[in-house]
Amino acid sequence: MTRAQQQKEWETRVADFLNSGQSATTWCAANDVKPHQLWYRVHKHRMEHDVLAENPAKWLAVEVGDNISGGILRVDVGRASVEVKPGFDPALLAAVVKTLVSLC
Repeated sequence: MTRAQQQKEWETRVADFLNSGQSATTWCAANDVKPHQLWYRVHKHRMEHDVLAENPAKWLAVEVGDNISGGILRVDVGRASVEVKPGFDPALLAAVVKTLVSLC
């Protein structure tokens, strides 16, 4: 069996499992599949299909101005705005931005 055929077979198996309403243990016993193999393929399926469909890449336009306003950088994340001055703590800024991204 070729790799493409194996992949197609596993896509069918994963779809059957997800639509069956059965527990993984029950479905695996009935279909002669080891649970760890099923979970690996379910995870792979979700990473390839669900994540890409729900979270497509987003590109943002960046406006670049000619003037510099006193060395202050303004970072906008969603509705939040953070002003960064020279000498800032990069780790703190990264933590703040990460938190804002998860909230906005």
